[in-house]
Amino acid sequence: MRICLPNGLQGTLLWSEERGQGFHTAPPISYDGGYFANYQALDQTPMGAALTQARIDLVNRWSPGGVVVDVGIGGGRFAEDCNAMGFDVCPDAVRWLKDTGRWYDLYGFNQRAKYPPSAVTCWDSLEHIPDLDDFMARVPNWLFVSMPIYTGLHGVLTSKHYKPGEHLHYWTLDGFVAWAENQGFELHEMNKVESELGREGIMSFALKRVG
Repeated sequence: MRICLPNGLQGTLLWSEERGQGFHTAPPISYDGGYFANYQALDQTPMGAALTQARIDLVNRWSPGGVVVDVGIGGGRFAEDCNAMGFDVCPDAVRWLKDTGRWYDLYGFNQRAKYPPSAVTCWDSLEHIPDLDDFMARVPNWLFVSMPIYTGLHGVLTSKHYKPGEHLHYWTLDGFVAWAENQGFELHEMNKVESELGREGIMSFALKRVG
């Protein structure tokens, strides 16, 4: 069912100070054009190499072996270097995943039933997903995330990561941890490695489904 927002709440940020969480109501952008090519170029930089290694290290600390599915693959370097499968909505990224034999339909029951992922990774992608409740229900075990974390509403609105239509979801640190717990996940690690490598305001998380 399509939700119709009242006038004045369309194309704006809805923020809960109590929950430390916000959602932008702008329609999601289209990930075509040069989106994939741009991230392929970034992957080949020294920063891209360092970020990829930090992400692989995080996964290997908590979930070595098994099927890893990278959701929102960027330029594909993590999928290649980690020997992971991948899911994306960008047409060029989907084509690359299928051409390289890495396509994994996280929303396809047959593939998930036959090859359930031991880990799902969302490097700069969780905040892009419109229906997060549905997505989180499809993560059976470990979830690894890197994304911007904010100090509050003012921090969101003044951040370089405030990108309506691209970044749909926004959290404070306490807000994200509480939200993840409500989704059935327990926090095992959080770090600022990506910020230490030069990315402003980015934190990484290792979360495991409980129960």
